[in-house]
Amino acid sequence: MIPLLIAAAVGLAASIFGTPYAIRYFRTKQMGQFIQEDIKGHAHKQGTPTMGGVVFVGAAVIGWLLAHVQVWTPSGFGLRLREFNDGGMLAVLALAGMALVGFVDDWIKYSNQRSLGLSKLAKFTGQLAIAAFFAWGATEAGVVTEVSFVRPMGIDLGAFFVVWVLIMLTGTANGVNLADGMDGLAAGSSALVIASYTVIAFWQNSNAELYSAVDPLELAIISAAMFGAILGFLWWNAPPAKIFMGDVGSQGIGGLLAALALLTNTHLLLVILGGIYVAETLSVIFQVASFRTTGQRIFRMSPLHFHFDLGGWPETTVVIRFWILTGLGVALGLGFFYGDFLTRSGLL
Repeated sequence: MIPLLIAAAVGLAASIFGTPYAIRYFRTKQMGQFIQEDIKGHAHKQGTPTMGGVVFVGAAVIGWLLAHVQVWTPSGFGLRLREFNDGGMLAVLALAGMALVGFVDDWIKYSNQRSLGLSKLAKFTGQLAIAAFFAWGATEAGVVTEVSFVRPMGIDLGAFFVVWVLIMLTGTANGVNLADGMDGLAAGSSALVIASYTVIAFWQNSNAELYSAVDPLELAIISAAMFGAILGFLWWNAPPAKIFMGDVGSQGIGGLLAALALLTNTHLLLVILGGIYVAETLSVIFQVASFRTTGQRIFRMSPLHFHFDLGGWPETTVVIRFWILTGLGVALGLGFFYGDFLTRSGLL
């Protein structure tokens, strides 16, 4: 438990105190957000510093690293480094790797002074490389390559596991990115989902005889570090936001969430825990499909949060209600997970 508390505290402190420096730096460099002209009521956000994800991704990694430093042993004071295990390194790989893709995307937008960054092919190539490396490392670490909900379901993907990893990485990253359209929406909902994975991974570590997760304590530590780091960022991102996370933040969060689901064998449970991301993604898919086939739009605007925004809901109302919906999804997902534990342990 102590490493988790250290990770969360360091992540929070590094993020909440580091973000103001990033805000000032990005303002100096005029690295501001580009706002689409068709998003009514948000033009005042034009130029707000972006790429704040650099801070909380870095804060999370620092928190994870320092949680491995032990300064007190059973025999008294003594500096010792805990072992870095495969699960934690794989999760950090997905976090940092996907964040790097997002950073390049953000940097191109800034350099070209427009809202378009990496080409679809370039972004996909980067994500594919990360997915392949992650799938190889996870396989070497003994990950279960079966599709899972709260436990493996017996459907072994074999060589197609790398394709499944790519789908989960890109799908989750894009879902978080779509939710990143209002102050605090993506950050607050992501904090709730990542907190749920801190609970899941820690529970799996405490009941290791029932689970086949890859180094669940390591996964709990990086989850706790990221939870603290996002809370620190949310302090500055809450309405009215002083900085946005950018693609570097949304891609990093998506990569970490996908890695946590894959390494804890809760692939499809992520659909419930991160139901808001699913809803945001589906709203875009349905909107595009409907317009191309019938010429009619289902929503006033997609992603989904803009539908309510254009319907007259204040931005803070949309954000808080989406947080509530995320909390309900997290509660439901943890309920499924705990119900499965009761079944496995013979208590139900």
